[in-house]
Amino acid sequence: MNNGNTLKIDIQSEIGPLEAVLLHRPGAEVENMTPRNVQRALYSDILNLSIAQSEYEQLSGVLSKVCKVYEVKDLLIKVLEQWKPRADLIHRICETEEVMSYIDVLMEMDSAELARVLIEGLPARIDTLTSYLRNEYYALYPLYNFYFTRDAAVTIGNQALVCRMANKVRMRESLIMNAIYAYSGAFECDVIDVNEKQPESSPIIMEGGDIIVAREDILIVGNGVRTTPQGIDFMVERLRRSAPRGRYNVIVQQLPSEPESFIHLDMVFTILDKDKCMVFKPLIMQANQYQTVHITIDDGVVTSIRPVSNILTALKKLGMDLKPVVCGGDDEWDQEREQWHSGANSFAFAPGKILTYARNIHTLDKLDMAGFDIIKAGDVVSGKAIIGDGPCAVAIDGSELPRGGGGPRCMTMPLSRKNVDW
Repeated sequence: MNNGNTLKIDIQSEIGPLEAVLLHRPGAEVENMTPRNVQRALYSDILNLSIAQSEYEQLSGVLSKVCKVYEVKDLLIKVLEQWKPRADLIHRICETEEVMSYIDVLMEMDSAELARVLIEGLPARIDTLTSYLRNEYYALYPLYNFYFTRDAAVTIGNQALVCRMANKVRMRESLIMNAIYAYSGAFECDVIDVNEKQPESSPIIMEGGDIIVAREDILIVGNGVRTTPQGIDFMVERLRRSAPRGRYNVIVQQLPSEPESFIHLDMVFTILDKDKCMVFKPLIMQANQYQTVHITIDDGVVTSIRPVSNILTALKKLGMDLKPVVCGGDDEWDQEREQWHSGANSFAFAPGKILTYARNIHTLDKLDMAGFDIIKAGDVVSGKAIIGDGPCAVAIDGSELPRGGGGPRCMTMPLSRKNVDW
């Protein structure tokens, strides 16, 4: 903490004891869709909000017991209470979404109502023939995916990287995150907004689910439908400039374009402990057509770009010898089913202490065999169970949340972690 109120952003690993996290509780925006627009919302199904919220309370309840929790909406209100940041944000949103005629309406709203509208959506005025014939209910679409706070911005070291999203329906998330980092007064960090000075046709695209800070000198990045090679080159260039001394490693994993459960790297690979990781075996450990590439930066210069056999081999050569826990267990059908329901998308809040979904029973069996104590998240929240000193997997009820296409890592944006004694 700095000055008692401002958090100094600092993320040097995936597993360091969590000090602060940014969350967004799913609200009315999740239900503001119909079967007609569900694909545009990037969903494969419609969630039952009340059940999704009760499951989400398990996630946020556990995290509130181990670290400081920041809420997106609270921070957004703080931004909107300042006239210039409010005006700048509204202008950027309306320009990006081509609704400039709504600027005055938005500016007149009080901050809490405006924050709600920017998240839950703004119904369109039907006051012209053009607006009538458009047959669109919303002028500003709801942010259906905003509870996946991982994607719109990434913390790497002391920098907040505001991502350029692959789908226009999610661009407002990045604009809001940039405003929060820059103007909420909650955080001390350097902000890199990838959206600035990028033409609409720019191939530079990246999302946080593809970016894993393995160690202070190792970044693992997925290359697929949500993060382009040009987006990775952008990150490498920034890393090259910010790391003028010593060696830095970027490991790139190509991802299939389908099924949609493969959209991000953290849907097939996550780090659990100093010596363990969760993997979707067919992609991470078996021979396939998807390349793994190791980029080496020495004293600010890219000195090597070469293929490697897989992520685990590359990490072992760098001193991270991770034993894989297989998502879905030994059966190929179970592996596919549980990967689909975010079985590989674990979130470590300390070394060997993770959040995962209870529905993925074969994955939990493998975690149990690997020495993880399986604890119900509801029992932790109620005080019936405590998180002990040993490895544990805190299991969240997940009948509805996985329908949105993500798991505990997707729903968490770490802001600060303690260092790991490697």
